[in-house]
Amino acid sequence: MAHLHPPAHDDEGLVGGAGTIMAARYVAADCRGGRHVPVTHSYATMMFSTRGTSQVEHVGRYRVSAGDVLLVPAGVPHRTIEVDGLESWGVAFCVACVAADAAHLLGSFERVRNGGSAVLRIAEERRDFLASLCAELEGAGRGVPSPSTAVVQQSLLTLILAEVDRASRHGIASGVDDVVVAGGGGVVVEALRLIERRCLGPLTVNEVARALGKTPSYVTTALRQATGRSANAWIVSGRMAEARRLLLHADEHIDVVAERVGYADATHFIRMFRREHGQTPAAWRAARLAPTRAMSLP
Repeated sequence: MAHLHPPAHDDEGLVGGAGTIMAARYVAADCRGGRHVPVTHSYATMMFSTRGTSQVEHVGRYRVSAGDVLLVPAGVPHRTIEVDGLESWGVAFCVACVAADAAHLLGSFERVRNGGSAVLRIAEERRDFLASLCAELEGAGRGVPSPSTAVVQQSLLTLILAEVDRASRHGIASGVDDVVVAGGGGVVVEALRLIERRCLGPLTVNEVARALGKTPSYVTTALRQATGRSANAWIVSGRMAEARRLLLHADEHIDVVAERVGYADATHFIRMFRREHGQTPAAWRAARLAPTRAMSLP
């Protein structure tokens, strides 16, 4: 699917919720036409349909029915064309934040990036279990942020990804109307994969380009045209997502948070965080934890 202009990017769902893992139940109104402009997200998403149908343009064109899971890797342009009585669970997560613990379960998303089918069919006997995991993950996100909350969310996401991986390994593809199979790899795919795996360390655009055998300007242009974001924006996005997780779920000093998300200079981290969120890390944390702390007072 070709794009004459870079796709728009829309991160309101995950970033607006300030988390790195979330689930939500959706009941969509019927529509025809859908979005006119494809969008991309800086996080990976999956939609598990439990009722109705939808048609989605995403590398190819897919019809998603009850029992199907639609996978959308971070950075892949997509748009909804049609919705008919759709009820579904949506799960979103920051890949960089979970890759260290769940890299072995992300193969399905990588295959989609490489041109594989974006829709998998969940075996009928596994659907209730997958829906229950999504419901538990949604509930976990409503709790008071704490280290234990982060562990619960990570564990539930791992189980959800394991169900998707099971369907993928069993070769259960579904809903394929018109799939354009890519030639595999490519600068955009390889750059995103490298950034997701290494952005929480001292990674630069020059290092990404060197690893791919390209110039920094070539990599940045390719990413911007395909995803609407530059290479540096992708690095910063992954770092900020993990920073938000640590600020909410771990009682770490700002200097420690900075180091854990790839910034050797805490001052630079604070400046970057303020640019992205309009507040310093300390102020952002205090504003979001103050309501929950007040609720816990006797």
